[in-house]
Amino acid sequence: MPIPDDVTGDEIDKDVRQELQSLPKGLAEEVSRNLVMVARLIDEDPEGAYAYSRIALRLASRVAAVREAAGFAAYANQKFSEALAEFRAARRMTGSVELWPVMADCERGLGRPEKALEMAGAPEVQKLDKASQVEMRLVAAGARRDMDQLDAAIVTLQSPELASNSVQPWSARLRYAYADALLAAGREGEAREWFAKAVESDKDGSTDASDRLAEMDGVEFVDAFAEDEDDEDAERAQVTVSEEAGTRVPADDADDDADDVELADVATDDVDDDIDGGDLQDDEDDEDDDLDDEGGDDSTGDAPVRPQS
Repeated sequence: MPIPDDVTGDEIDKDVRQELQSLPKGLAEEVSRNLVMVARLIDEDPEGAYAYSRIALRLASRVAAVREAAGFAAYANQKFSEALAEFRAARRMTGSVELWPVMADCERGLGRPEKALEMAGAPEVQKLDKASQVEMRLVAAGARRDMDQLDAAIVTLQSPELASNSVQPWSARLRYAYADALLAAGREGEAREWFAKAVESDKDGSTDASDRLAEMDGVEFVDAFAEDEDDEDAERAQVTVSEEAGTRVPADDADDDADDVELADVATDDVDDDIDGGDLQDDEDDEDDDLDDEGGDDSTGDAPVRPQS
């Protein structure tokens, strides 16, 4: 696939660039340029990002950063089985647990919320930084909702991070998820309060909390383009053509004959001690150690919340 001339490959993170130093110079540059395109397109054009990730994967499948990028590109396209295989490969290469939350979210995407909850209670979670622990909590709450355990989902989200008045990178999404769970449980008054708190902390517009809040308040938004089209249609309707006389009737006369038109606008006490702990029987023990092994057929489910990279 063509890559714009302004993409040099130097735009990638320095840690990734260091990983690519194990490759011949020309190959490293080509791989890095494809990785830049993955990052550039993954939000607005997931399919395009996926295509570039496959090229990078073909060129350098034994580089952890490439496997991770391929995993996120597959994840963005809801290819959860493939994404999980790539994340596992990257984890084997690096020994890092930072991909644990998104791996659990892939289990949700594959229709296995129970497995996601097992991962939420695994020892690996204790090794995550604060942001990743919050992501893990969001995934666990989502898994509870997948299992129609709304009260359990609400309790899962109740945490010091939720109660804190300070605004952190995860604050808006955490408050939004809590508000959404409350609303699903029929607790509208509390939901409105937390949607408002989500709006206050959502400085970069990462959620649609403001729209949800407006919807609860009965505010309706009018599409400016649709409004202009309606005005044009109304103007055209004011002039009618008399087929019998072959003459154009003035708008004022047509108004007298026109019909009126109305436009219709249109807590549980315990939640398995929050999340059950215990040893997680990691599927990775049964995996093929071949780092080039890729995932099989994908299953689809509700699109999970995408963790922050």
